[in-house]
This record gives sequence, C-alpha cells and structure tokens, in this order.
Amino acid sequence: MIIITGGAGFIGSCLQAALRARGEETIVVDRLGVGDKWRNVARHPPDRLLAPEALDDFLATRPPVTAVFHLGAISETTARDGDLVWRTNVELSMRLWDWCARNGARFIYASSAATYGGADRPEQFSDDPAGLDALHPLNLYGWSKHVFDRQVAARLARGDVAPPQWAGLKFFNVYGPNEYHKGRMTSVVKAKYDEVRQGLPARLFRSEVAGLADGAQARDFIWVGDVVNVMLWLLDAPEVCGLFNCGTGVARSYLDLAHAVCDAAGQPRRVEFVDMPDALRGQYQSYTRADMTRLRAAGYARPFTSLEDGVGRYVRDYLAAADPYL
Repeated sequence: MIIITGGAGFIGSCLQAALRARGEETIVVDRLGVGDKWRNVARHPPDRLLAPEALDDFLATRPPVTAVFHLGAISETTARDGDLVWRTNVELSMRLWDWCARNGARFIYASSAATYGGADRPEQFSDDPAGLDALHPLNLYGWSKHVFDRQVAARLARGDVAPPQWAGLKFFNVYGPNEYHKGRMTSVVKAKYDEVRQGLPARLFRSEVAGLADGAQARDFIWVGDVVNVMLWLLDAPEVCGLFNCGTGVARSYLDLAHAVCDAAGQPRRVEFVDMPDALRGQYQSYTRADMTRLRAAGYARPFTSLEDGVGRYVRDYLAAADPYL
C-alpha cells in the first residue's frame, strides 16, 4: 500500500498513473473539489481517496503502508497565510516523517527549487545538505520547504529514528499534463500555449536584473515524466537516501521556451514583453539550474527530456488533443 499526498494534483496524479500501471495499491490524500480536478485521476483511480483532515485518523489504525510520497502542499509562490502554510507544509510533513520512522515506511517528499531564493550562479544550486544554512528563500512557500529540509537534517544529525528510506526532491520548473486545475499557477508552457492558441504573442516579463536582456531570464524546465521517473527509481532503490535536486541540469531562457511553444503550436514566433506584476517583484527567480551531481552519483542514469522535445510532446499529445489529461 502506497500513500500519495496531493495525489490528485499535477505531479501527484502523474505518479498515481505510473504506480497504478505497475499494479500498486494506492491511497490518494487530496480533495477533488467542485471543478474538473477529478479528471486527473479518471483513468487511473486510487483504491481509496482520503480527505487531508482524515489522514491522521487513518494512520492511527496502523495500515500496512510501505511508502509515502508526500507531494501535497500549499505551493503558491504568492501565498500569504503564514500560519496555514506552516501547518500544511511543515507540521504535516513532520508528522508524516515521524509516522514513517515509527512504522518502517519509506518517505519520499517534495522540496522545491524555491529554497534557493535569489541564487543566480550555477554553483549556488548545490543540493549538498551541508549548505542548507546558507540558503535564503524569497517567498513564504520556498521558506516553508526550506524549514522542513533543515528539520530533517537536524533530526538526522541528532541520530533520531528515521524512515528506512527517505528522500527529498527539490523540484525545479515542472511542466506537463494534469496541471490545468492550478489556474494562474500553471506552468509557463501552458500559459504561453493558451496565448499563442488565441493568436496572441507569447507574453514574457521584462528583466529586472541589470545587464540581463528581456527574455534571457532562465530556468531549469523539467518534463513531468522525468520527475515521475526519478520517483519510481527511488522506489526501486530503497538503499538511496538524501536530499536531491530534481531538474535537468540545464538552464533555458524564457525566450527559448516561448519559441518552443510557438513552434509546437504551429504559430509564428511572436513575443511581447510586459512589466512584472507587483506581487512578484523582489521574489522572482531570474535564474535556476539544478546541480544534478549528487543524484547521478547516487545511481540515477536516465537522460532528461530536452525543452523542445518536452514542449512538443505536451502540446501535441495533450494541450492540442481533444482530451488533454494523462
């Protein structure tokens, strides 16, 4: 039995599909709500769907859980309710860690590249836990993820009982199917596709960094299928523990992304630059690139999908399809 918190969400539902394809028994902890989020799991429903508030009572029955994938969180980078974010992203994570440690279940959780804050050079994106104290996230969401990473490191340093396997994955900019319920928090790929499909230019933020051209802001964009592959590999490698970046190791510009979307959609390469909204000023990452050295050293050998191939697949197989769901 495998628990996936956030299992009806974007990354979680893609993982759910892969686990069901393997024949695993799964329990999804999430809310479907009143919109179309249910379509994320329509083709691969879990054995059981639990509301988040029912999770503690369920775990108190000591079910035969072998692994917990903890992907549920308040993930909006513009979140403002600090108490809610703390309860959801920190306290719940620690309760699950403790439960897995006591009950011998493996624990794989989502951290975030937002923990790197204003880092702007490749060497600043090392996932070595020894460097955690030097990180300064720019927003509440990134800070909450960083707090949990540090709490894990502190418990391990004290020699506290830990899950038999644990791994934190610092997800970089993930894109792909089943993100449609996220509204304004969908990937840039989806947002730009919606614009060019309407015959509009792809709109990108003007650069706020001195000497950095508009559109030259760069991120490590990773296809969701690659993220799922990393999580499945961890499930198949129970001896691997640690905090790892989960990106491609390549930074690509937003202009590259916009051009890839236009090409995949069969539209001219038209780009328009707009001012950054006030809500993002001072907390916008203009550069990210995952240092993948430690994950590779741990044994992960699969190649990562290029931006052009991933965007092409997303547009062709999902966004432009009659049914865009995985």
